[in-house]
Amino acid sequence: MDDTRLASALDTDIGVPLKRVRRIEVLPGMRGRRRVWTLEQKLALVSEMERSDNIAAFAREREISTALLYTWRRELRYAMEAAKLPLRDEPMFVPVVGGSPPSSSDGIEVEVGGAVVRIGQAVRTDLAVAIIQALQAGAS
Repeated sequence: MDDTRLASALDTDIGVPLKRVRRIEVLPGMRGRRRVWTLEQKLALVSEMERSDNIAAFAREREISTALLYTWRRELRYAMEAAKLPLRDEPMFVPVVGGSPPSSSDGIEVEVGGAVVRIGQAVRTDLAVAIIQALQAGAS
C-alpha cells in the first residue's frame, strides 16, 4: 500500500505523524462466533477471574474477551448492591432532575377515563395514590 497516499488522506496538518500498528492479536477460537452464556457460567468465570493474577492470560485461555469479563463483574456488583436495598411496598415518586427550579405551581397532570387531575409537587404520596386509584375505579 502507498504510505504517501494514506498520509495525505488522513493528514490533519497538526504535526502528528501516523503510527504503524505493531501487533494485532485475534484469538483463534473467537472469529465469527457468538456464544450464549448461562448465568451459572458467567458467575463461575467471574469467580475464577477474581482469583487469577493475570486476567488477560485467563481470558485468552478461555477464549473470551477481557471486556466481557469486566462487564459481567460490573453487572454482578450492581446486582449485589441492588439486593442490599430495602424493598418498598408503597409507591414512590422520583423527583425530576434538570431544567428550571420547581415553582409552587409545578406538578403533574393525570388523565383517567376523561377526568384530569393536577397533582402538585407537595402532595403526600399516599394521597396521590388514593386519588389515582379512585379515578381508576370510577372509570371502570
